[in-house]
Amino acid sequence: MTIQSSTDASVAYIALGANLGDREVTLKEAISFLNEHPEISILRCSNMYETDPVGYADQPDFVNMAIALRTTLEPGALLDVMLQTEHALGRERLIRWGPRTVDLDLLWVEGQQLSTPHLILPHPRMFERAFVLVPLVDIVPAEEATGLYRRVHDALEQMDDKGASDFGKHAIGPAHPCVPETERIHSARVGSSDRDFISNSRCD
Repeated sequence: MTIQSSTDASVAYIALGANLGDREVTLKEAISFLNEHPEISILRCSNMYETDPVGYADQPDFVNMAIALRTTLEPGALLDVMLQTEHALGRERLIRWGPRTVDLDLLWVEGQQLSTPHLILPHPRMFERAFVLVPLVDIVPAEEATGLYRRVHDALEQMDDKGASDFGKHAIGPAHPCVPETERIHSARVGSSDRDFISNSRCD
């Protein structure tokens, strides 16, 4: 497989989720795996948020978070690296919206608009999902120049009963170096429609 890259670096935002095994450890391993790629540098990591499963309810709770990274890879090549990361960490696709060891979704790359059979940018439902928006609030700076900051905050303001502001907290151990050592996992009660977030790696 040919990895396409560009001499110009872009900032990309990725959502991560897991609900099998040691969820927090798996998410940290996914971040480290991405950061080891020579054309990817992790910039910021959100807190971790525990969320109810939705869509397919008979499964464990999820832990969700988001990261910002800088990369010289084109979006399609970055997606390939994300899929390799999922595979390396044991991801299997057996049930739509079902349990998974790890799930990585490419959300936003410098405001680029892209529509292919394998990748849609921006992610088509990212502004409808509290479990995506709340972690993004942690890591999208106010000075972000491509409009993501305002769109994230506007989307959260428009949510009525999604549970975006109802987060409990309990501490867990240190994560990836981009996460403060006082990193916390938050218990989120998101609305019943929130888990039908289309995976951007498959657009299913």
